[in-house]
Amino acid sequence: MFERFTSSARDVVKGAVGHSERTGAEAVTEEDLLLSLLDSAGTTASSALSALGVDRRRVERALGEARRHGGISRADAEALAGLGIDVAEIVARVEDTHGPGALATRRRPRRRRPAGHRPFTREAKAVLERSLRAALARDERHIGDEHILLALATGPGVAADVLTECGASRSAVERVLGGGGEQRPMAG
Repeated sequence: MFERFTSSARDVVKGAVGHSERTGAEAVTEEDLLLSLLDSAGTTASSALSALGVDRRRVERALGEARRHGGISRADAEALAGLGIDVAEIVARVEDTHGPGALATRRRPRRRRPAGHRPFTREAKAVLERSLRAALARDERHIGDEHILLALATGPGVAADVLTECGASRSAVERVLGGGGEQRPMAG
């Protein structure tokens, strides 16, 4: 699949690995892919994010809030609410007892890895697979950074929630990116 990636898409993946290394994470996450997209300049995805008014600081705050809630996505929180479980109340109680950020997902390395040799989480792999589907749905032969953005916006997960909260829902991203061939729905 990686042979289909454009240089800008490869740069996003390399940038995500770099984010993972800088934070000392064990694996590359969908959050790393999103932050790497935001670091890109002069690409199709960066132009789309700019056109939608997506602000890096706002994205970072929203990702931090998601970490504070243990990485639970909005969809997961809604599903739990349907069972009578209030995630915000649980977070507040845990933080009252154990301090702010007690549920924040921790990113600590278990062992040293050579630079650039980090595994990808299941969610990050799913984003890359959805990027292929996004390209195919647009009748495009190569996977660009815009397809990674579409895959992140499609979700499920925290990255999709954050993008939607920041004005870059799947439909908004598609609207800004425009045509690109027949618009078949992309399977999640």
